[in-house]
Amino acid sequence: MRDLLIEIGTEELPPKALRRLSMHFAETVFEELRAAELGGSAFRAYASPRRLAVRVEGVLESQEDQAVERRGPSLEVAFDDEGNPTRAAQGFARSCGAEVADLGEIRTDKGAWLAYSYTEKGQAAASLIPGIVDKAIGGLPIPKRMRWGESDVEFVRPVHWVVMLFGDSVIETEVLGLPAGRETRGHRFHHPGPIYLSEPSAYAPLLQSEGHVMPDLDERREAIKAQVEEAAQRLGGRALIEDHLLDEVTALVEWPVAVTGSFDAEFLEIPAEALISSMQDHQKYFAVLDASGALLPHFITIANIESADPVQVSAGNERVIRPRLADADFFWKQDRKRPLADRLTRLKTVVFQKKLGTLREKTHRIVCLAGSIAHQLGEDEVLASRAAELSKCDLMTEMVDEFPNLQGVMGRYYAAHDGEPEAVARALEEQYRPAHAGDPIPESTTGRIVALADRIDTLVGIFAIGQKPTGEKDPFGLRRAALGVLRILIEGGIDLDLRRLLEKAAEALHDRVDAGDAVEPVLDFMLERLRAYYLDRGVRFDVFDAVEALRPTRPLDFDRRIRAVGEFLTLPEAESLAAANKRIRNILRKAEGVVSDSIDETRLEDPAEKALARRIDRAAAEVGPLFRAGDYEQALKALAGLREDVDRFFDEVMVMADDEELRRNRIALLNRLANLFLGAADLSRIQG
Repeated sequence: MRDLLIEIGTEELPPKALRRLSMHFAETVFEELRAAELGGSAFRAYASPRRLAVRVEGVLESQEDQAVERRGPSLEVAFDDEGNPTRAAQGFARSCGAEVADLGEIRTDKGAWLAYSYTEKGQAAASLIPGIVDKAIGGLPIPKRMRWGESDVEFVRPVHWVVMLFGDSVIETEVLGLPAGRETRGHRFHHPGPIYLSEPSAYAPLLQSEGHVMPDLDERREAIKAQVEEAAQRLGGRALIEDHLLDEVTALVEWPVAVTGSFDAEFLEIPAEALISSMQDHQKYFAVLDASGALLPHFITIANIESADPVQVSAGNERVIRPRLADADFFWKQDRKRPLADRLTRLKTVVFQKKLGTLREKTHRIVCLAGSIAHQLGEDEVLASRAAELSKCDLMTEMVDEFPNLQGVMGRYYAAHDGEPEAVARALEEQYRPAHAGDPIPESTTGRIVALADRIDTLVGIFAIGQKPTGEKDPFGLRRAALGVLRILIEGGIDLDLRRLLEKAAEALHDRVDAGDAVEPVLDFMLERLRAYYLDRGVRFDVFDAVEALRPTRPLDFDRRIRAVGEFLTLPEAESLAAANKRIRNILRKAEGVVSDSIDETRLEDPAEKALARRIDRAAAEVGPLFRAGDYEQALKALAGLREDVDRFFDEVMVMADDEELRRNRIALLNRLANLFLGAADLSRIQG
């Protein structure tokens, strides 16, 4: 066995795609080696701005020889009555490159056939690896490939060298128009010349020690993080290290060196979010915060070179950042010259969606929905409506035009500057929560109301025009919007009927589209997202199915039922009662005609059915108020007390009696029992 090293040396690769390209390339090479039965015990991916590489350990030098047995015609067909080979036998022998006398036989319980056995020699790994590499390259997730020079070769970036080392030998082949070799390249400035590789294991150590390249993406990321944290401590603060920025910077450098810099403290009068966005988005700088979380007039950047004069590097970065911050200062001052509300008219110039109208029209719908939600909750309708009215105005500001990620944030600042109520200003920022998985929901009631109204309008509107998500395509982020609505309602403890909200949104769309038929599809879509929400949290699929079978349309109520069934299943009586519900459901399904739950007590004959009927009456009186109050957990705990009588009933009573009236009465008794549990969930869906 040998180790295998593949490296493709390129011009600077797109940083945001580097990790995905690296892992896809490495995983495909590894999987294809195993599929070709060439072994491979482990692999390690390497990636930098100028290279994609993978080292695979324990690759076999060739495939193992395979014993092959070909089955031919049956013996009855292969030979005539005198034992002479027929044309069928002779044809099979020719196809095998053999004589009939060289053929063997296969005998099984189903008959006997001619057969030809031979050994197929395994192919050498060196002959198969080039095809595997070509397949890995061809399958890379590259949206748009490019050509260079006069060649027809296409790749994400021009390729300058290729390494293909199998043990201590080069695999003689051509990849992307270049001959494979054993020489890699170091850092563009520190070591631009070739580095000779004797074997794959020398790759990473030599690149780092001689080439000034840290080829391992994760190691480089950790090194950058450590350098940034250390630099921030020297500045008397702590670094603001966001994953997306750290990942991008890691993909931009091969030899990271932290450099600190400062900017004029007067810029700190600008909202910190704007300064941070300017530093991160434009310059890829890390901001520095003090112990209280306030921004300090410093930054940290990662150079891709070890400069002999780091002071000059720092000064250069300071010169670059100043005009950027000056732009942010200009936007901040210009935007505040006009009240946020003055931008309502400009929303008419921005199309939300061609069939659904402008942002101004969408804002009007959000206002209607927000007012309705506030009314249902008994909250301040004026505050909710005002926050909804201003919700999209900051999209028309200079600052948000320059930094789209500040939408909502700048709305809060400008609303506060205009003297809007704090609840309104806060809601303008919170309306976009949750923005992604793990993001918190809005903290304020007004923020939750606006966030709900905005998402529900989008969901119903987009479904109404026939553009619901298909497969992986979800251009309007409807899956995220649906999950956001559900999380706000459940985690925010807001007990609203989802169907009623969707119907209200459909009414608000009447000027643009007939959205009434979209309500049920949107509800179905959201319940599917609810399934994913609970499965991600470890809720059993059958528990979800048991509740979903009743189709509760109040997500908070749905959540209470889920929790109650989960608790019920921890009780010792649960398994028996769940099985009984399943048995009852099967009986009711097979029953003829309409099944009643009205019991004729005069027809109760067996002591076991009389006892069960009495217990059901008492249980109904006890759990009825609990179900009406939404206390499903206590209700199911109370119903667990029926277990003994239910078990006794099924042990001693023949439900499907010959007497039709008696049979119907017993089925009605079981129907009434099942309906008691249906106050919370359909326990017949619970798996054993």
